[in-house]
Amino acid sequence: MRIQTAAELGAAIRNRRLDSGLTQAALADKAGVSRKWLVEVEAGKYSAEVGRVLDVLWAVGLRTDLAPEDQNSEN
Repeated sequence: MRIQTAAELGAAIRNRRLDSGLTQAALADKAGVSRKWLVEVEAGKYSAEVGRVLDVLWAVGLRTDLAPEDQNSEN
């Protein structure tokens, strides 16, 4: 999946959380963040701290891969 905006990242986290059967409170606890902060990330808040976002991605079971634009074959 290609993520280009904070809103797309938030939607990906929310969808994975829902698919995993986690509440916002449960995921926030697992990732070590507040529920309020998680709500803002899922809503696409642009200024979220990258370290905390990475903690949430790990907690919900999503990985991150970086690739140069010209080598990325996914859309």
